[in-house]
Amino acid sequence: MKLPFSFEEFRKNPTAAFAFLLFIAVAYLYVDNRINYTSQIDRCDVMVHECNLKVSALNTQVNHLSTQLRVSDSTLARFASKLEVLDELGIINK
Repeated sequence: MKLPFSFEEFRKNPTAAFAFLLFIAVAYLYVDNRINYTSQIDRCDVMVHECNLKVSALNTQVNHLSTQLRVSDSTLARFASKLEVLDELGIINK
């Protein structure tokens, strides 16, 4: 690979050579950083999808438990009122 400049040109102007090397280093770090961010975003997308699946499963479980709680509350209220009626009628001995 032939560069558009020679080593002799770098020897004549070391500041330009150093600036060129810094430019190459910064460009490499920029590209490397960009690739890392892209892969990091992809991993986060996968994690968000997994979390959404877990949340929907937990929501289903909460809905099921809420239904069971309503049924048990209704049953408890029904039997509590039945006991009050039986107590007032004197059928239940204390």
